[in-house]
Amino acid sequence: MTITTATTSANEQTHFRTCTLCEAMCGVEIKHDGDKVLSIKGDKGDPFSKGYICPKATALQDLHEDPDRLRQPVERTADGWKTISWSEALDKVATGIQSIQQKYGQNAFGVYLGNPNVHNMGGMLTVKQLLTGLKTRSRFSATSIDQLPHHIVSMHLFGHMLRIPVPDVNRTQYMLIIGGNPLASNGSIMTAPNMRQKLKDIKARDGKVVVIDPRRTETANIASEHHFIRPATDVLLLLAMLNEIYAQGYAKVDSRAAMLAPEIGRIADFAKDYNAESVAGITGITANEIKRLVKEFCEAESSVCYGRMGISVQAFGLLSQYLSMVINIVAGRLDEVGGLMFPNPAVDVVNSSGPGYLGKRHSRVSNLPDFNGEYPVVAMADEMLVEGEGQLKGFMSVAGNPVLSTPNGEKLDAALSELEFMVSLDYFVTETSRHAHIILPPVSPLERDHYDVTFNGFAVHNVAKYSPALFSKKDNEKHDWEIYLALADRLDKDAPEATQKERAATKAFGPKFLLEQGLKYGPYKEVTLDTLIDNPHGMDLGPLHRMLPEAIKHADKQINLNVDFYQADVARVKEMMQQYDHNEILLIGRRHVRSNNSWLHNSHRLVKGKSRCTLMLHPKTAEQHSIKDGQNVRVTSRVGSVVIAAEVTDELMPGVVSIPHGFGHGRKGVQQRVAQAHAGVSVNDLTDDAFIDQLSGNAAVNGVPVQLEAIAPAALDLATDHLETAKSDAESSNAA
Repeated sequence: MTITTATTSANEQTHFRTCTLCEAMCGVEIKHDGDKVLSIKGDKGDPFSKGYICPKATALQDLHEDPDRLRQPVERTADGWKTISWSEALDKVATGIQSIQQKYGQNAFGVYLGNPNVHNMGGMLTVKQLLTGLKTRSRFSATSIDQLPHHIVSMHLFGHMLRIPVPDVNRTQYMLIIGGNPLASNGSIMTAPNMRQKLKDIKARDGKVVVIDPRRTETANIASEHHFIRPATDVLLLLAMLNEIYAQGYAKVDSRAAMLAPEIGRIADFAKDYNAESVAGITGITANEIKRLVKEFCEAESSVCYGRMGISVQAFGLLSQYLSMVINIVAGRLDEVGGLMFPNPAVDVVNSSGPGYLGKRHSRVSNLPDFNGEYPVVAMADEMLVEGEGQLKGFMSVAGNPVLSTPNGEKLDAALSELEFMVSLDYFVTETSRHAHIILPPVSPLERDHYDVTFNGFAVHNVAKYSPALFSKKDNEKHDWEIYLALADRLDKDAPEATQKERAATKAFGPKFLLEQGLKYGPYKEVTLDTLIDNPHGMDLGPLHRMLPEAIKHADKQINLNVDFYQADVARVKEMMQQYDHNEILLIGRRHVRSNNSWLHNSHRLVKGKSRCTLMLHPKTAEQHSIKDGQNVRVTSRVGSVVIAAEVTDELMPGVVSIPHGFGHGRKGVQQRVAQAHAGVSVNDLTDDAFIDQLSGNAAVNGVPVQLEAIAPAALDLATDHLETAKSDAESSNAA
């Protein structure tokens, strides 16, 4: 066995690990002198990322050293935040939770899990202990503002919510990307570092990359071709493509995957009413172009259709993801080299977790279905605000900032302020955690062991890598998993003996004890914790390979297309077409490679330079509303209004505007000085909690109707005065 930190000079040491700031799993090489980081660069020995990193990796140092980061629990008092001991904080949190539940019932206390949880080995392997201890059905997570449609489709078709196939991007000849921008995300439900090079490689081998998006994104700029599409009309394009596959005679009903799908014969009529001509006027893509795309896709040596956020978080998100999957199946591209393939991770979470379920219960106020025990986040604020039995009176946010990341943030902001008790597990005082009575801060990413429990399951090449903590935590600091277990002990003292034994073993040996068990029962007997420690750069487990029918978790080993469930939603599509308003201005979000939600806006290196929080709009749209480049614009939706500077650009198609996700740091009481200096506005003060995908309950944050109003100079002065007052209030709050 070797150690991962090797001395390279008298004081300088080198440590290899995985960056945990997005899904890409890039290997990093960190030079350090004791507890001081000297440099962070790509690890050329990493078999997955091969030396590539994006600019976010430097934020590992910024996050660790951030003077605004909390290291000790704090309690909100009339005189401001007060540092308290861990034992006092944990006791008060447990007492607060129990008081709410004893007074109002178990489900009167809710919990929200943010997406940083899935980047945390200890958190992922032990969060079930926390949830068991809370004993509440009022659970929410970032899943329903992101990838919920992927999970439901995979649960239906393949028998498990995590059995999600990914593009074999390293070998495909034709990649169709609908509503995805992998150059900004480095994948997303497709763990793939250095997507720029991967897409260039497709073109270099005489392949083709086609992007369908309302914005000419960074990915579209290097693609072979790009087509604008009206937001939230992707479902029409996909229906027409499915129709054309049959009309042009390309359906491969005898492919290996199709032969495993008993209902495949019914798919021929699924989209029979939606030909290319019928959808062209609404989508903005001509009938001839749609037909050509289908022909090229089906005639390519290998091809894959990849749909991501743009088609998930809109009014037909679930149906769109289903159609994307069905197109891959019907075209003979599922479980084929260069198509859509299943990863085979060393720790197979699929085999150690439940398959998932939809609609066992429904939310109290909005009657939305739960998924795997979680209600949609769009229901969260109403559950706090609407009186009656089951009303949320207490709440816990874990590694999340839903005030900025969920629809109608102002409404949730108000709802959180009325709770009787709230606790946050966070290392900053954010727009959400500022409402907490107690904040419990975990250690930084560099102070914890890491193995990608989740994202190896979405990787475009099979790998495994374990990294011990770079820095040891201080005696007065705690890991996430230590916080979870400490609360579980206080809240669930009568837990079954097996649960108590697992908690005791995890406390004694850390979550790597659970990782070791996962590896033991995984598909690679040669991959053990010891061998991973001996290979600090990671282990190459080979390219994706065919896994059907073994990958299917249904007992009969067949693909269940669940046609009736999805075909019922086509009636809603017809209604949308009949009522479509071409004159509406539609809002979409956007992300940047330097910005991962709201996490990283307190990193000075990642927010420096020209402001990225702008309203992008096409010159024609700007002219119609008398808007000049750089001018402030009031953007209004059904639920709110923001003032933001215009960025006039032909990157957007006419009639579409875009505001980036994750900003809005000007709220009073936030204690992140860099983020506040680059506050911007929150796009989720405009997105609508009543605007959802009715089939799944997923938030629809793309395609939101808005109105635009150019602010005249006099009004602009007033707005500036208002913003200066808000800034002054924030600075005063920070000083306090």
